[in-house]
Amino acid sequence: MTDRLPHEKGFHISWDQIHRDSRALAWRLDGEGPDDGAWKAVVAITRGGMAPAMIISRELDVRTVDTISVKSYHSTGGKADDRREAEVLKSPDPELMGDGTGILIIDDLVDSGKTLELVRQMYPKAHFACVYAKPEGEKQADTYITSVSQDTWIFFPWDMALQYVEPYRGTD
Repeated sequence: MTDRLPHEKGFHISWDQIHRDSRALAWRLDGEGPDDGAWKAVVAITRGGMAPAMIISRELDVRTVDTISVKSYHSTGGKADDRREAEVLKSPDPELMGDGTGILIIDDLVDSGKTLELVRQMYPKAHFACVYAKPEGEKQADTYITSVSQDTWIFFPWDMALQYVEPYRGTD
């Protein structure tokens, strides 16, 4: 067996799948907010958390939606040697956020956990939910739907285009 590059152990997510998994996350979060089960606001960690946050806010009928922009990867991808310290580029409305009480912070994936760790320091009482989680970052997420191995590369639909792909084994 030949060695594969890390991205070749891929988990391809379609638009239908991210929608189903985000709805499942919303159902898990329904009634779990501190205000008689309701959430005050949904905050998406950009960019990956934007699609799940939109779906979750719709499912839970949360009309207040904001974003926090955190950069933690070089543009070449997310290999460990391409990671950098997480940096907040844009914060949500401070009056809305407070210490995070009643705020549902959404991301598509928790990988190493560094992004959520940084945001948790800012809003310690917020609830952190991700659609997908890798073992190194699972402890930073309060709620998630699907666990994948640390060496799996997730291909999200917003990063993909349809094209021919070579077979996994052989070319015959």
